[in-house]
Amino acid sequence: MDDGLVYEDDILLRSEKAFHDAAKRNDTKMMLDLIRRGVDVKVKNKVDRKALHWAAGTGSEEALRLLLGYDADVDDADRFGMNALLLAAWFGHLRILQFLVSSGAKLNCTNKNGLNLLHCAAQRGHIHILEFIMEDLEDMQLDKPDKSGKTAFHLAAEHGQLEVMEFLIGMGCAHNLKDKEENTALHMAAKRGSAEAFRKVLETTESINEKNIDGMAALHLAVDGGHYECVRLLVEAGCNVNELTNRNMTALHFAAQRGFDILARLLVEAGVSLDSVNVNHNSALHLAVFNNYPKIVKILIEAECDLDIFDSWLQTPLHIAAEHGHQNIAEMILIAGVNLKLLDKQRKTSLDIAARGNHVNVVDMIIKADRFYKWEQDNVKSDSDSLVGRAVSFRQDHQQEMQHFRTILWKLATKYMRPGEWKSLAKHWCFTDAHIRAIEHQWTGTKSFKEHGHRMLLIWLHGVLVARENPIKGLYEGLMGISRMDLAESIRHQANADQNSPKKCAMM
Repeated sequence: MDDGLVYEDDILLRSEKAFHDAAKRNDTKMMLDLIRRGVDVKVKNKVDRKALHWAAGTGSEEALRLLLGYDADVDDADRFGMNALLLAAWFGHLRILQFLVSSGAKLNCTNKNGLNLLHCAAQRGHIHILEFIMEDLEDMQLDKPDKSGKTAFHLAAEHGQLEVMEFLIGMGCAHNLKDKEENTALHMAAKRGSAEAFRKVLETTESINEKNIDGMAALHLAVDGGHYECVRLLVEAGCNVNELTNRNMTALHFAAQRGFDILARLLVEAGVSLDSVNVNHNSALHLAVFNNYPKIVKILIEAECDLDIFDSWLQTPLHIAAEHGHQNIAEMILIAGVNLKLLDKQRKTSLDIAARGNHVNVVDMIIKADRFYKWEQDNVKSDSDSLVGRAVSFRQDHQQEMQHFRTILWKLATKYMRPGEWKSLAKHWCFTDAHIRAIEHQWTGTKSFKEHGHRMLLIWLHGVLVARENPIKGLYEGLMGISRMDLAESIRHQANADQNSPKKCAMM
């Protein structure tokens, strides 16, 4: 056999690696042959693991018995602090464990994380190992913590080991101990999300609102992990849905941040505060908008959250939607009705932000909304008659019956209007200077005015259609208002030429 190194980064010779592999396979014949050829039975690989470890970990009983005849260092640990006894407990090999105990292995051993036999078996769910440890071994402390402060019950809850939890409860373990980060078993189970294990811990818990070192209750962890059933159980048990973390986060903040719309709805129905703000003054709506979760935004809007609340940068949710170009969310917020005059720390409105980001569609929607709000203020007599929050839309019109007229507007903007005339027409129709600046911010070259004019005309058309006015008549009067009588007559004839148009413009 070529007995060089197995790999360049390993320290075992080929014969030594073959010996370890034989121990894993319980191949005592191969092991004896290699021993006769001079292989060191105690040789270790690069993580200080020897054949005895492999035999214990794989449950190779004959190999283990053979090795113990040559290797009396039964308590030798690998680089992780795992000795043969701990490996047997970790992998659930009861006969191996019993044989090692009878061979004099130390029972109070721990690995580098402080895990003892009980911890290993509990974390991995090996009931038969736990029964042997508690019934046949002496001085095994049921609630002994590891280096992180976790007991066997913590570990069972953390890893969703329901049968182990029931066993430990039956043995009388403490239920509400905290680890070094002040997590209880309920915290562990909530983070894991196993519904049955969580229900079992919940039955034994004295305080469901207990917080850990970060101020997080089980509810925060369950929501952050997206564990619906755990959240439902906590809500039904009467937990405080408005509990705050050290960063002033409610469970709703976590749902919004992670995009869990089903959990957000559950929390809203449970009475969670919609407008609570965290240390950065972000509401749940801010987080949902920033992370582009329209379903959650819709839930919060329907629940009548505050749409004009501002964060530490004085940005409203609409500012954030405008900055990131989230069109669907921006429209939902605009339809619900917001204050478009609010300024952020840089003295910018949401319209300014959208224009600066070159989010053209959002710019146009905000202008449409601003003009619509003004129209409603001037024309709608009561709030009950308002269209805000109902059938209105601020997207580009795609009605088939208006296709001919939209084509005319395109030709008007790109072929007939001179540079600057679109702005004169916009002012005639009461577009504000801010509206015009926002439209003009888009730069597509020296012919940008054509695109600007077309956008302005479509925005104007939106308002006309919402008001149920005659667009042909309105365009005619607008062109006359800026002294383009030639265009006014030409456009009127082109528009009236469409036999399918429901609206005509008669001579004034």
